[in-house]
Amino acid sequence: MSSAASQTDPVQLRAWLQAAGRRDRGAFRALYDASSPRLYGLALRILGRHELAEEVLQESFAAIWQHAGEYEGALSAPMTWMTTIVRNRAFDVLRRSRHEGDDAALDSRALEALADGAATPADRLQMSSDAQALADCMAALEEKHREVVGMAFFHDLSHNDVAARLTLPLGTVKTWIRRSLARLQSCLSARGAA
Repeated sequence: MSSAASQTDPVQLRAWLQAAGRRDRGAFRALYDASSPRLYGLALRILGRHELAEEVLQESFAAIWQHAGEYEGALSAPMTWMTTIVRNRAFDVLRRSRHEGDDAALDSRALEALADGAATPADRLQMSSDAQALADCMAALEEKHREVVGMAFFHDLSHNDVAARLTLPLGTVKTWIRRSLARLQSCLSARGAA
């Protein structure tokens, strides 16, 4: 196996991540070196700005270091776990930017990252089949509906917070979320992933 292939090997990544959970700085450095290019690419696709992607990558690796001891290999592959951290941090930056009126506001580019069609086959294999099915079903929702569902469930915002941040009536937000969840459940059932 080539050295590049061994660096992205889930078994090797898992070993580094578990060692980082025991505060092994060398293992954490190896984990960073092996995974940061891919994770930076994800952050850049979501944010569209190099400086924001670098900030998210730095914050994400700080969180990975802090929570490496909580990683459960039986629940997800190492890249899937780290990708989720990066994706959530990137969405947080977009949400904060929108709230502050920045040009990097939450838009379809960020939500399309949930169902990234440009992901390589290797990236897609990292996602569990259920996560991929959810991403595909999310992509089928209308843009505003994806946005409210993403804010409510991926960022753990209350319906009131979503309504306030998007300047929408609370009833509209609740209706969109309820209808979107029904559509997601139907879509996932049709795919056999529910």
